[in-house]
Amino acid sequence: MKVLILTHGTHGDVQPYAGLALALRRAGHEAVLAAPAAMAALAEPHGITFAPVDDGTNKLIDDPGIREAIESNYRGLRGKKVALEVMRRSKPLLAKVFDDMAGVAEAGADLVVHAPGIPAHHFAEWLGVPAVPAALQPVWVPTATFRNPMLPVPLPKALNRASYLAIKLMLRSFGGIADRLRAERLGLPRRRGRHDFLRRPDGGPATVLQGFSTHVLPDGLDYPRSVHTTGFWFLPAPPGWTPSAELAAFLAAGDRPVYIGFGSMAGNDPARVGRVVAGAVRRAGVRAVLASGWGGLRVDDLPDGVFVLDQAPHDWLFPRMAAIVHHGGSGTTGAALAAGRPQVVCPFVADQPFWAARTYAAGVAPPPQPQRRLTAEGLAAAIGQALDLEENAGRLGHLIRAEDGARRAVTILESLS
Repeated sequence: MKVLILTHGTHGDVQPYAGLALALRRAGHEAVLAAPAAMAALAEPHGITFAPVDDGTNKLIDDPGIREAIESNYRGLRGKKVALEVMRRSKPLLAKVFDDMAGVAEAGADLVVHAPGIPAHHFAEWLGVPAVPAALQPVWVPTATFRNPMLPVPLPKALNRASYLAIKLMLRSFGGIADRLRAERLGLPRRRGRHDFLRRPDGGPATVLQGFSTHVLPDGLDYPRSVHTTGFWFLPAPPGWTPSAELAAFLAAGDRPVYIGFGSMAGNDPARVGRVVAGAVRRAGVRAVLASGWGGLRVDDLPDGVFVLDQAPHDWLFPRMAAIVHHGGSGTTGAALAAGRPQVVCPFVADQPFWAARTYAAGVAPPPQPQRRLTAEGLAAAIGQALDLEENAGRLGHLIRAEDGARRAVTILESLS
């Protein structure tokens, strides 16, 4: 079976799909991962066939104004104006991405698996094969159990299901791009429901994969039978990967450290975040590994017992930590859960507050520490609270690992071929 996997975004957006591609490859299938060219390093060490596409909207992330608006969840009048500007500038960039993906699809496939924000169901219709939306966050499939995590405001429970219309409206704003793609590149006619990726061309429900765990979702889920919540999809460390001598020596030199890293979400003032983190480490009296990451923390006055790390595979690093302090992206949340380590979640935007709230509800993290209100005192106290949750985190970690989400997803895909 040949499976074409189409996704886009930054490292954290692409890595789980690489994990799914690897699981398909290990099961004896051919998997092609199409993603931004800069993400090739995720695929190549594992022998995953990689098809580079244009960087598209990734080109906007370095714009300081846009970063500020994104990380404030587009709050305020200025944020709303920037949101409209982002949508305007995104359209031609996405048109190029989708055109590149159409070129990859020309090689054919038996299945098309795609991030829900990518209209790849049109490629599957063109090829005459099933399209399988594959979500990393619970924001795409409506449920009455909880409101859309992308909405930053509370709603009455009666409006939970309706709150998912916001995502549909957002995607509909790019419908013109998809229509041009259908007509000019794919030669497909317009049809009713063509923009609804949750429906097959014949109107029936599409099979949907959700690459996260029900163990951290609220009780009483009402997803339809066509939706499969498999567990998280992890990409292991590259074959033969070993830590630097300096990192290995640091880990061996004392108690387990606390990992602190915010990935690409360090805000527009990484020096301020760095001062907060340094102060928190001193107050908490812990050793720490600080992940500089893309966008980075900037710490000018490091306390003793701190190691600055560019990167290391989470599946190797996290089990060696006492606790994980992070921004709440779904991938990092899943890796910390699987490692069985307690967490401190400092959410910035989008679905991150949702994961922060769910890890707290699961008893593996203290109350969320929103980045906008983060202080050295508050973060130090939260680290102390997290260290007392090790037993809870260990129990949940066992359940998360037992799911083997990527392998479960492969089994579902095999049933469609």
